[in-house]
Amino acid sequence: MLARIYRPAKTAMQSGKAKARDWRLEFEPASARTIDPLMGWTSSSDMNGQVRLTFESKEEAVDYAERHGIPFRLHEPNEAPVIIKAYADNFATNRKQSWTH
Repeated sequence: MLARIYRPAKTAMQSGKAKARDWRLEFEPASARTIDPLMGWTSSSDMNGQVRLTFESKEEAVDYAERHGIPFRLHEPNEAPVIIKAYADNFATNRKQSWTH
């Protein structure tokens, strides 16, 4: 019953980072999913796959896992580089690229 502690990446559907600041604890699947032959639905007998806990910080998630004796694997997030841009840079006289308009 190994758990993963990670910070989810921002969604590709929006440009904001609202739900990407919290840390999440999820359990790794204990068994493979099975396919129902009639309907084609997938099912699993592992009930821990439905558990998803959210924490405000990495330390809170690690403390919770250690307090309850849950073995875990910690995944550090990859930080995206911050590129500061301004619309006025398109019209600057010292542009490095040629003007295309």
